[in-house]
Amino acid sequence: MGEADRGARGDAPVRGLTVLYDAQCPLCAFARGWLGRQRQLVPLEFVPAGSEEARGRFPGLDHAATLGDITVVGDSGQIYRGSAAWVVCMWALREHRATAHRMATPAGMKVAKQVVLGAAKYRELHRGRVAGGGAYRRADGWTYDPKDGWFYEAYRHGGEPAACDSGCRGAD
Repeated sequence: MGEADRGARGDAPVRGLTVLYDAQCPLCAFARGWLGRQRQLVPLEFVPAGSEEARGRFPGLDHAATLGDITVVGDSGQIYRGSAAWVVCMWALREHRATAHRMATPAGMKVAKQVVLGAAKYRELHRGRVAGGGAYRRADGWTYDPKDGWFYEAYRHGGEPAACDSGCRGAD
């Protein structure tokens, strides 16, 4: 199949991937470091999930969801989440592309899903230790509480939200 065939089906070749990772999570930071040290067939760029940079580069994404599940964005707008994101990261690595092809099979995806579920369980345990009671606090003032969802800490306790660049305040 040639380039014209791929274009006719709407497929676009992947020439670069952006990995959105939770910079506050030790497991995610470890995985980011490991991926970054591997020889890459497809360049991987790492951007903290939920950051201003991520929001600016990918305004259409649900950025709260990117903190809960690994998300990878291809240079042509492809979006990979969860186990598919892990598989595409492996596919980008020289020494692990064959593993990615095995993981992309139905049986392999079951294993990939188990890896992602194990990582999620670890992260949830870590969040409980960091913030207490299962809440997860980020350095920028946002907190996720399983009972209440996402909130800005200062605003929750009766404070005023920080002014935005245009001088606006929270919804009055």
